[in-house]
Amino acid sequence: MEETVNLDRRATVDGIATWVARRAWPPRCLLCGAPGTPGRDLCAGCRADLTVNRCACPRCALPLEAPAPACGECLASEPPFTATWAPFRYAHPLDLLEARFKFHADLAAGRVLASLMVDRLAADAPARPQLIVPVPLHRTRLGQRGYNQALELARPLARASGIALRHDLLRRVRATPAQTGLDAAARRKNLRAAFELAPDARLPAHVALLDDVMTTGATLREAAWVLRRHGVARVDAWVLARAPAR
Repeated sequence: MEETVNLDRRATVDGIATWVARRAWPPRCLLCGAPGTPGRDLCAGCRADLTVNRCACPRCALPLEAPAPACGECLASEPPFTATWAPFRYAHPLDLLEARFKFHADLAAGRVLASLMVDRLAADAPARPQLIVPVPLHRTRLGQRGYNQALELARPLARASGIALRHDLLRRVRATPAQTGLDAAARRKNLRAAFELAPDARLPAHVALLDDVMTTGATLREAAWVLRRHGVARVDAWVLARAPAR
């Protein structure tokens, strides 16, 4: 009972602190500086400029000109994930928020991006997994950055959806060079044997791998293969944004 009371008090204090902070520092759009919408550092105009990924390959979420059961790449090389949910296309101005979040330690930008994913989750209603697993960083990269951007996106999404979240089951065991500037073949080679499961990992039948941006899909493919080899029947990819074909 005492623990419950303490949690209730903490929740009340957190609520008061949030209310005071919002009154003292009203939301400001991180992109243009205009007043933000209630509770979010993004204005309505900049929100409208984000490109929703409405027409896309069901398997890998590659943006398409017209609906199709799969894109050419998925037909040529079937991915290990069953479906990909990518609510946005990786384009201007979302790319500015993503760069601030991922490379400039701007966690406020990360909160905006996570809130956008939560909004789209309710609108898109992808197949519901039993577990969300964020794509891990190698400990060297994690030490340099100070946080895993995939995990920071996954936490609010898990809270809003009620889906369990585990960030300790999948490990990145090789410190691979940055993927930026590599083509698809080089990315696949770069990530070979980069992931493994924790020795005591117990996984359900349906898992969603979560990452921030999907470019060629090489990272998610390699991570998904690890889960599939260890008995996961269905792996889906959940990402904030999908890059168009180069």
